[in-house]
Amino acid sequence: MLAVLSPGQGSQKPGFLNPWLDLAGAEARLRWWSALAGVDLIHLGTEADADEIKDTARTQPLLVAAALLAAEHLPMHDVRLVAGHSVGELGAAALAGVLPAEAAVTLAGVRGREMAAACALEPTGMAAVLGGDPDEVLAALETHGLHPANRNGAGQIVAAGAIAGLEKLAVEPPTRARVIRLKVAGAFHTPYMIPAEIALAGVAAGVTVADPARILLSNLDGAPVGYGREAVQRLVRQVTAPVRWDLCMRTLADLGVTGVVELPPAGTLAGLVKRELKGDRAPEIVTLNTPDDLPAARSLIARHGGAAARPPAAGFRVVVSPAAGVFTPVAELTEGTGVRAGQVVGHVAARQGQVEVTAHDSGLLTEWLAHHDDPVAPGQPLVRIGGSH
Repeated sequence: MLAVLSPGQGSQKPGFLNPWLDLAGAEARLRWWSALAGVDLIHLGTEADADEIKDTARTQPLLVAAALLAAEHLPMHDVRLVAGHSVGELGAAALAGVLPAEAAVTLAGVRGREMAAACALEPTGMAAVLGGDPDEVLAALETHGLHPANRNGAGQIVAAGAIAGLEKLAVEPPTRARVIRLKVAGAFHTPYMIPAEIALAGVAAGVTVADPARILLSNLDGAPVGYGREAVQRLVRQVTAPVRWDLCMRTLADLGVTGVVELPPAGTLAGLVKRELKGDRAPEIVTLNTPDDLPAARSLIARHGGAAARPPAAGFRVVVSPAAGVFTPVAELTEGTGVRAGQVVGHVAARQGQVEVTAHDSGLLTEWLAHHDDPVAPGQPLVRIGGSH
């Protein structure tokens, strides 16, 4: 199986779009998308320096446009699965057929502007925590009032929140972990972005959507998304919810993905996949950065892809937490137990009271991802349910 991945913020490099403008129609397409996004994508991708393209309001539409521009030159009808990291999910949604390309670029422009505005409301930031025991890292973040904004696998968790909390984390890092401050405008994928989520939801509600034509993985829980409107709702929710790229990579392994193409600006996601999926699970990877890489990407798709009459489905779904609080699973439910759609599998003791956690599909409870008395955040995966959906 072949997967196409769309990168997120931080992967951009000055001038990375220059070679793509030599392709027929590329410049005209970027001018059209620039009008929709409200930024000059050609300037940003060719002449702008690193400081200019790290501005969230500019970076987000630039990355989505770059991914979609390159994908136009690939045989996407032979691609079975797509996924994107953070804003890259908008590009992936367009490649899955959920959104028109124009809608994806427009929403990226709105998302970038509104997240930049939310960052300006109070001083926040992000830091990469490399290494350490994941449970200890998460406990340390909670101690300092921080959020796990990205869980990227391969021993990398990104902390986000108030500057004071990040400074304390740097002074008192978890055991065997390094803390590296990131040059970003604020605490993305945390409750600090609520104003941006509300603004994006108002625009996204008017977009015409379709159900995915191929498997589309969600950053929320790593699970395939079955319906177009659900995909858009998840894209909006992702503004304040953690990016679970670790679970997306687990799905790549579970589905037996053997080939990966990362769209430009490529390299970041390919590196994470290489570090996480090793040995027999290691897929063949092509990083698509210039048109010179297109033959290798097309060859990979030809060897690992293939059109299907209907998108194949993963053999599981992930149930996520509906609220922040402390989780209690139903005691009688053990791994291997059958559950039915709508069945209560646990409760979250939240500020507003007890909130039920219910299974959205029938199948076998294959793995608890959270346990008794674990603190959980909204959107955090709690349990994996196997079986058809």
